[in-house]
Amino acid sequence: MTPIPDGVAIPAPHPAVGSYAMAVSSGDLIFLSGHGCFDNATPIHVGKLGADLTTEQGRQAARAVALNLLATTIDQVGELSRIAQVVKMVVFVNSTPDFTEQHLVANGATDLLIEVLGEAGRTARSAIGVASLPLGFAVEIEAVIRLTQREPDD
Repeated sequence: MTPIPDGVAIPAPHPAVGSYAMAVSSGDLIFLSGHGCFDNATPIHVGKLGADLTTEQGRQAARAVALNLLATTIDQVGELSRIAQVVKMVVFVNSTPDFTEQHLVANGATDLLIEVLGEAGRTARSAIGVASLPLGFAVEIEAVIRLTQREPDD
C-alpha cells in the first residue's frame, strides 16, 4: 500500500454531476473525467484567474483537484499502489484572455502528484486557458493513469 505523506488528506470521492462516468477503465489504463472541487455538494475554488483569483490561489485549486482525481482513482481501483504512472493530465484554467500563467497554476496539481506518488506522478501535461468552466470552477483536470497489474490470488 502506498503511504500518503503527512499533511496530505485525500477527500471522499464525489459523484458525477451529469450523465457521465467519473472514470472508465480500458486494459491497464483508467481515464478520469474532468474533475473540479466540491465541499459536500457545493463547488469550491471558483472564479477566474487574472480577475478574481491569483496564480497562487489557482495553484491551490489545482492541488485540490488533483486530490479529487486520486480519490476517484482509489474509489475505482482500491488503493494508490495500483498507480504505475500518471500518463497524461490536461489542466483547464478558467482565465482572462491576458492571463498567461496557466502552466504555473497546473504545477499545483503535478507537484501534488509527485509529492504523493513520486516519479509515477510526473506526468505529460497540457495547461489550457479557457473562457469558463462548469459550475464556475477555477480549474478542471482530466487524466489518464496506467495501473499496475494485479497479482494473482494465491
